[in-house]
Amino acid sequence: METHGTISPETREAAADAFDRVGPTAQVVVRETAKAMEFDREEYRERVTGDVVETVRNALFAESLTVTVGSRAEFDEWCADHDEFEVVELGNPDVERVAWHPIPFAETVIATTFQNERDAAISTLRRNAFGRVYRDTILNDDGDVTRGSDTDGADTDSEADGADTDSEADGADTDSESEETN
Repeated sequence: METHGTISPETREAAADAFDRVGPTAQVVVRETAKAMEFDREEYRERVTGDVVETVRNALFAESLTVTVGSRAEFDEWCADHDEFEVVELGNPDVERVAWHPIPFAETVIATTFQNERDAAISTLRRNAFGRVYRDTILNDDGDVTRGSDTDGADTDSEADGADTDSEADGADTDSESEETN
């Protein structure tokens, strides 16, 4: 097994704190990108909106989530050891490799299967975890960070708002039609 990423929040509060911490980095990334694209002040004000910075912040948070990669047997063993977690598995259950991200406060583990394209599977998994759980957990309708109770269940049956789940071209078999929930 191998682990990638740095953000693995145990609570909603920890998720919101981690999300807050990537905000300044998102602003720097956007500013430096605009500078590299040679935006003048007017173009910067016109094109660099709060939505642009928020999109970068969402991506930075999602792409930093901790993901474990292992064999099907290792994932099945993890699930047996954590039977209180609802399993949301994307992809083909007959594929030998699995990437997964547990979300303790939601009692959910999001997983995706893959054969060869590990990096694509990891990225797809992170986008799905953000879209399925974290977005609604840490953002309110205005896009502001919320700090809700850790006793509330997260809705993991909804579509992955904005998450790219049809990624066959990148090697990850994650078409939402093949989704299985154990």
